[in-house]
Amino acid sequence: MGQIDQAGKKVLVTGASRGIGRAIALAVSRAGYSLAACYRQSEEAALALREEVLSAGGEIELLRFDIADRESCRENLERWVKEGGAPWGIVCNAGVHADNAFPALRDDDWDRVVHTNLDGLFNVLRPLFMPLARKKRGRIIALASASGITGNRGQVNYSAAKAGIIGAAKALAVELASRSITVNCIAPGVIETDMVKDAPLDALLPQIPLGRLGRAEEVAALAVFLLSEDAAYITRQVISINGGLV
Repeated sequence: MGQIDQAGKKVLVTGASRGIGRAIALAVSRAGYSLAACYRQSEEAALALREEVLSAGGEIELLRFDIADRESCRENLERWVKEGGAPWGIVCNAGVHADNAFPALRDDDWDRVVHTNLDGLFNVLRPLFMPLARKKRGRIIALASASGITGNRGQVNYSAAKAGIIGAAKALAVELASRSITVNCIAPGVIETDMVKDAPLDALLPQIPLGRLGRAEEVAALAVFLLSEDAAYITRQVISINGGLV
């Protein structure tokens, strides 16, 4: 899978300025795709990403909007498609968490997590659905989580949102299969990013048979494979990358 195979193919990555999203964005660019990197507020990090991609000879476009803002998503993405055509791939990665025991969850903790993670998927994919469907080829990847499969203590809101993403992706896969567009979820376990810096790792590591945290680059490698032509017969799947997490 060389760069020539991806010539002219655009891939949109949300939440691309840091963490798993940044690793996916860099891997997508290195694989030869033209990258559209979406971010909300980390402008310095987004500019650093652009510099790294350009220095390596890649193509990148920065898009700034909040995926929780439906109107902003629609306006920015419709303009983006009008200017450059429909993408080959969409990686819905952006998300937030606000962990707490259920009785202590504030209304805002629930609303923000569900609106950003689950509504954000709708907000990003809705303006791109018909352009992608008319193209009759492409890939959609949604970042779920181990939390959305098994449920995690202190993450009722996050688990609910990620489980919803899985259900939405499975339904979309059925709707888009006749158009040769695949839809899959990646469900990371405990990945070494800022998101887990306050996690109780002493308690978590014994639950991971491989005995270590995952790396964002490992998640990115899976995303690049699912974007490739080699993954054309993989759809409606939830692929866990979690070191055997139990």
